[in-house]
This record gives sequence, structure tokens and C-alpha cells, in this order.
Amino acid sequence: MHEGVSIMSDKPGLQEPAGSPPIGAPDRNLALELARVTEAAAMGAARWIGRGNKEAADRAAVDAMRLMLDTVAMDGVVVIGEGEKDEAPMLYNGEQVGNGQPPQVDVAVDPLEGTRLTARGMPNAIAVVAVAERGTMFFPGAAVYMDKIAAGPVIADVIDIEAPPAENVRRAAKAKGVDPEDVAVVVLDRDRHEGLISDLREVGAKVFLITDGDVAPSIAAAQEGTGVDLLMGVGGTPEGVISAAALKCLGGGMQGKLWPRNDQERQALLDTGYDVDKVLTTDELVAGQDVFVSATGVTSGALLRGVRYTEGGAVTESIVMRSRSGTVRRVEAQHAFEKLMKFSKIEYR
Repeated sequence: MHEGVSIMSDKPGLQEPAGSPPIGAPDRNLALELARVTEAAAMGAARWIGRGNKEAADRAAVDAMRLMLDTVAMDGVVVIGEGEKDEAPMLYNGEQVGNGQPPQVDVAVDPLEGTRLTARGMPNAIAVVAVAERGTMFFPGAAVYMDKIAAGPVIADVIDIEAPPAENVRRAAKAKGVDPEDVAVVVLDRDRHEGLISDLREVGAKVFLITDGDVAPSIAAAQEGTGVDLLMGVGGTPEGVISAAALKCLGGGMQGKLWPRNDQERQALLDTGYDVDKVLTTDELVAGQDVFVSATGVTSGALLRGVRYTEGGAVTESIVMRSRSGTVRRVEAQHAFEKLMKFSKIEYR
């Protein structure tokens, strides 16, 4: 076990190595180191806000994230990479990241969640990374999409992905002590959600349609003051795993079901042992008990403020969290480009 870095065992009688913190004392919070990773990715992408080039924005975010990930004291393997679906630049599944020191961890990344949002200068683009104990993150295989429902702590125990949308809205309203008309649901604006949107509006819920990026709304559903109560609908499976990691830290919950796009994809999943009818819970999507998540705003939205440029630098806002302690921090950082670029190859401007 590396000094002060452990994802510590709770087994009785375990002797900690010399120099390690006593059992029960705080050890190093990887999420704080990961904040530097998502900050770099966000600032890399921010140079491309509104410029209409989502590939360039994604590439800038990936390059910055990869460079900074290798400075983090961990032995990481990317199990949820980005870009395969869109043939974009990627941190690929199986890539080794970190400096090779313990702990051994699974890493889920989305260097730029909302490439199109960034290219069009639209809200809610973020850079996000999640880390958990090795072997504890769900690997989606051929499943590109997942049907999801996500909620915060007050609602998480009453939702049911197999119940009708209207029923989930009524349950959420009852749990919060409000009327269904006061429940706000985020849904990706896709043709496949026409029936879902109609059902939600019929029960009186407020439906917020988004063009891309459902990780930020999933996290926002578990945060007070964001105006988001639920996320529903079919979105990316990798994004579902990252969202589950964040919700585990926040005390919220997610349920998901794999959503094959066609018979060929369904058969491929069945052939590799996946149960496409199974409801996947938060703990099945991320089974680890020591989960770290960091997200930094690229463009401003309900969850985070985006990158703001200053004379000679920028200001970023991040949310960093850890499941084991339940600690959630908001970090506003001021960056001086002239100093950063003396020891970093990242193009910040």
C-alpha cells in the first residue's frame, strides 16, 4: 500500500504500513488532484468555444487531459474512454494513465462532454473524470446507449425505470412535498423521446430539452439550487457510468437498462453475456466504495460556470467529490497562462 494513498481496507486487524495515516484519518483525496486534470481539459477546449469545430475542441481537451492524468499518483486503466462512438480523438479503453504508483484504479473519462455544445457556444459543456477501485466500473461492451433515470438523494429511493414516466414524476413530487407541476425533468431532444416528452408534459412536469451532454444534468439533479430534479431517457452508456460515479458521491441514484440500437447489437450483447433486460443500479454501474469525481465547466450551465478569460489567464469552476467521505467541494481557480506555459505543453490561449 503506498504511503497515504490507500483506498483503505476495513478488514479488522489489518496492520497499516509505517508512515500511513491511522485508520479513520483522512488520506489523500485523489479528486483534488483530478481537479487539475479537468481544469486543463476545460481550458484546452475553451479556446474553441463558438468556433464551429467540435473535433478540434475535443482534440484539445483530450491532449490536455492525457498530459495531466499522467502526473496523478495512481496506477490507472481507462475502462470508459471517449470518442469511439463518434470516431473522435480519444483516451482509449485500456490506456494506462497516472504515474504508475498505487492505488490501482479504474478510470472513466470524458474530456469534453458536449463537443457540439462547445462548438456552438451553448451551455452545459464540461470536462469530467471519475476514478474507482480496480475492477469496479461497469464495462458496457457493445452497448453504445442506455436508458437512464437519475435523481438526487431525496428522490433516488422512489424512482423506478420500469414504471411509466408520469408515475416517476408523481413519486418524485410526493418525495419532495411538491406538485408534479413543480418537478423539472431534463431529456435529450431526440426523436426517440417523443413519447417520453409527451407523457411528462401530460402529467404536468417541466421538461427541459437539451441537445447534448447528459452527465452535467445528472449531477445537477443531485445538487440543490440547480432547478433540475430528474434526468430521463436514452443517452450514452459511458456517460451513464460516469454519472453513476458522481451520483454515488452525492448520495443520489441512477438506474439504467442497456438500449441496443438494432437486432445485431442486441445479439452481440447477448453473445458476450449481457442481460439487456436487467435494471442496472448505481452500485452495479460503479461497485467501488471509494469513488472520486472531478468536473470542470467549459461553457456555463446549471451545474458549473464555464471558463472565463482574464488579463493574462482564466478562471475555472469545478466540482470535486469523493464517495467515501461524502465530501463535495466547489473549486474556483485562477490560472496565469504565462506561468503555466513555462512548464506545460498545453496551449491555454
